[in-house]
Amino acid sequence: MQVEEYLNDIVEREGTVHLTLLDPASQSPDEAGEIALAVTEGGTDAIIVGGSTGAGGVLLDQTLLKIKEQTDKPTILFPGNASGVSIHADAIFFMSLLNSRDVNYITANQAMGAPLVYKYGLEAISMAYLIAEPGGTVGWVGDAKLIPQKKPEIAMAYALAGKYMGMHYTYLEAGSGADKPINPKMIGMVKHALGDNMLIVGGGIRDG
Repeated sequence: MQVEEYLNDIVEREGTVHLTLLDPASQSPDEAGEIALAVTEGGTDAIIVGGSTGAGGVLLDQTLLKIKEQTDKPTILFPGNASGVSIHADAIFFMSLLNSRDVNYITANQAMGAPLVYKYGLEAISMAYLIAEPGGTVGWVGDAKLIPQKKPEIAMAYALAGKYMGMHYTYLEAGSGADKPINPKMIGMVKHALGDNMLIVGGGIRDG
């Protein structure tokens, strides 16, 4: 079963899916493997691997291999640029940061990484990536024009743009370590507009 189909089946059956994000730059590969085991035992459905800075190359490969030693849950790449592509993953969120001011994060990095995705035979899951306030490191690195938390209609507009361009998933992000998660009103408005398209929400989430 393809990873996208696997995730969609869980959403259809249970209404939601839990994804754990591991940044290779935040811990050693061995520690990442231990975390992967713990979150698998805790019920996570898949593991996203990637980060904004220092998360590619050998460190990424080693992290993925250690994760795969500890869990059979799918691993999905969450690349910051072309260096975030690895042959050792099961799939990749092939995403465009739609509210970036920098064309590199909208199409150029994608063009650089696409031949590697093709060469490695990775499953590509199309995604619109949107960053809202406060944005954190990823907002700064990606030069995002941050979506104000009090302007959910802007997030909805970008999400619809991604949907109409054929992207299956939308990732609405407040930034790692954000002091608060995405405004529930924004989440609701975006999800309503997306319909059957999948919405992932991240950043500032500290409990279930």
